[in-house]
Amino acid sequence: MAVITYRQAAIDAVAEAFDRDPRVWALGEDIGRGGTYGQYGDLGTRYADRVVSTPISEATIMGAGVGAALVGTRPIVELRAADFALCAVDEMINQAAKVRYMFGGQARCPVVIRQATGLRASTAAQHSQSFEAWYVHVPGLVVLAPATPADNKGLLTAAIECDDPVIYFESKTLWDTEGEVPDGDHVTPIGQARNARIGGDATIVTWSGALPAVEAAADAAAAKGINAEVIDLRSLWPWDEAAVLSSVEKTGRLVIVHEAVQVGGFGAEISATVAEKIGHKLKAPIRRFGAPRIPVPFAPEMEVVCQVQVDGVVAALEGMA
Repeated sequence: MAVITYRQAAIDAVAEAFDRDPRVWALGEDIGRGGTYGQYGDLGTRYADRVVSTPISEATIMGAGVGAALVGTRPIVELRAADFALCAVDEMINQAAKVRYMFGGQARCPVVIRQATGLRASTAAQHSQSFEAWYVHVPGLVVLAPATPADNKGLLTAAIECDDPVIYFESKTLWDTEGEVPDGDHVTPIGQARNARIGGDATIVTWSGALPAVEAAADAAAAKGINAEVIDLRSLWPWDEAAVLSSVEKTGRLVIVHEAVQVGGFGAEISATVAEKIGHKLKAPIRRFGAPRIPVPFAPEMEVVCQVQVDGVVAALEGMA
């Protein structure tokens, strides 16, 4: 194992994919000089014929990626931020997501669509959004959201090898976080959650940039005698329903935490599934934590209301216990 950053883990995954498969290439704004968040590092120099910087046109980038996937390559499309990816929604939802169905399984669209997601300090309403629930709603798309360096390498590798279009969310707040990552080939299975912490008193389900706050809340709750189990979902579609149900059956309590607006968030789907299938085994009502339904403010003093509050999660766990 090596200790590297979330950013470097993604760079390694792309470099290894380039070495492994000549059909893999990447396109997007400024990626030839490293990308907006440095997520391509020096790949533009090391693989000059495989890393293509494009004009500032998300629709054009996405359309080119879809076309390239249909003729036999495996493109990695960089849409910089989830907010700006909305300019390419037609190409993603009406084209890429429908290919397998429209062609009766005779064609595939193996494209990875990287989007930086979540709130980043003082970037305000147009650069801080989390849209994972939108894409989960669309048949034909795989949706992934890694929260650790190991999973950013493993899931990106799995995404590149997937024969269906993958919406790949990388947290803006996690780029510099460090963690152990296996050397060499490393693949994280799509659709399999990770048990980040063992506990028996309550289950917390989370993903992506909310994980550090959830782990802090679990630590604080443990100091008060409440042992929470933390499930890092990491794959949102398909999602590991079995792992969540198994944990909640054991603990009898469920808290769901995500950065996205709580109203209509993917946490509601998890909550409904648990209530429908094992609601009679719950010892307390399900609690959800997400952002309020407001634009993210620019001022740090106001922005904080849109962030996951550790104290709030701890208070919920105490109330349940």
